[in-house]
Amino acid sequence: MNIVGVGIGPMQITKEAIRTIENATIIYGSKRAIEIAQDHIHVKANLIKDYSEIPFLPDETVVLSTGDPMLSGLGKYKKPTDIVIPGISSMQIACARLGIVEETVEIVTVHGRDYTTQQNRIIEAIEQGRTLFLLPDPKTFGTVELANLLTRHDIEATMAVCEKLTYSDERILITDTRHPPTVSTNLYCIVVWR
Repeated sequence: MNIVGVGIGPMQITKEAIRTIENATIIYGSKRAIEIAQDHIHVKANLIKDYSEIPFLPDETVVLSTGDPMLSGLGKYKKPTDIVIPGISSMQIACARLGIVEETVEIVTVHGRDYTTQQNRIIEAIEQGRTLFLLPDPKTFGTVELANLLTRHDIEATMAVCEKLTYSDERILITDTRHPPTVSTNLYCIVVWR
């Protein structure tokens, strides 16, 4: 099986991903991943209904993953014999837009997870002078919750919300932890630094 990163939006798909998708005989992906890759899909694309079933798909399957499969993506379902084709991630785009050097970044994902287990990592990253890149869970842990967590630990920092990166309505709003940015979409990431 090939797990293929399709990037995070229009014009972000790599040539290697395109070649793999165009040669695919079986394709699975989320609605958004299929939309991003649709110009290169020549077979019926199947929506993934149960992500835990990915390891049991036929070996010739191409699974489309938004962003990069190994950054909070479908690469976690990789079997030893599977091939992962990287994609352009939201972290890469956010760092480029904000002028942040990637090796200074601490990546934390709370999307679909219990954020309480990640609180110490978040606090430690900022206290150690690292830049925090956070993939939030819009339902349970977004800008307000992050700002509240940092405030409880007496941390003042710059906070950026990067919405719909690479789309025509991309928006980046930079404020601080005292005035957390308002979010207008579920398609966003948060970057925090001091």
